[in-house]
Amino acid sequence: MKQLLWWQKGMVGFVFGVLAFLYLPILVLIVFSFNDSKVTSFPLSGFTWHWYQAVFANAQMLTALKNSLIVATCATGLTLTIGTLAALVLDRHDFPGKGLFRNAILLPLSLPGLVTGIAMLNFYKQIGIPQSLTAVVIGHATALLGVVVSQVMARLAKTDHRLLEASADLGAGPVETFFRVTLPAIRPAILGAGLLSFTLSFDEIPVTYFLTGRDITLPIYIYSTLRRGITPEINAIGSLIVLVSLLLIILSVGLLRDRK
Repeated sequence: MKQLLWWQKGMVGFVFGVLAFLYLPILVLIVFSFNDSKVTSFPLSGFTWHWYQAVFANAQMLTALKNSLIVATCATGLTLTIGTLAALVLDRHDFPGKGLFRNAILLPLSLPGLVTGIAMLNFYKQIGIPQSLTAVVIGHATALLGVVVSQVMARLAKTDHRLLEASADLGAGPVETFFRVTLPAIRPAILGAGLLSFTLSFDEIPVTYFLTGRDITLPIYIYSTLRRGITPEINAIGSLIVLVSLLLIILSVGLLRDRK
């Protein structure tokens, strides 16, 4: 019994060590965003809000941030719409090549972003889509389609299909059944997939690098400034993104909480 307790303490300590290794860099990022020095090293020179003021005074960074929000929002909306419909089709209908179709949707998730970006660049050139934020939105929605399909299909697999039959027996049409029965059942999966898709689209670099034109997104902007080293402004914008992410997590937990 004592030996088992010792192993339990060891596993708990190992887990906390791994979590600390993963999350301490975020804490260091936030700490250095308030450092009154351009040099990111300890000890800290002092406390300042200057770098946050510099972020809101940096027009190029704010433009890149706006582009990232536009791309992530549009790509998430597009991939949720198409992905949810595709999941419903795969769940309810059998057709020739169904397995191949499902694997083709999930393929971008297993491919390196570099390969996906090059492939999309070549294809878009052939069909006349220029490098622009529109191309980035389409590319992100295509690459993230598998996220939505897999999440919604997993939720549909847990849904009792007898509820659909009962709805039809009570006189509800397909559209009414979808909004009253199917959509409430898959809503947690849609919200979760949407938040994940938004996050992945917001910080996507390889696909964005090949498809964007003159309008750059925030990850591309940060990547381009790394040649001069990590500046305190980057720490500040990173800290703001962490704060917004935490707020989104809290919001998602509230939305996905089961209500009586």
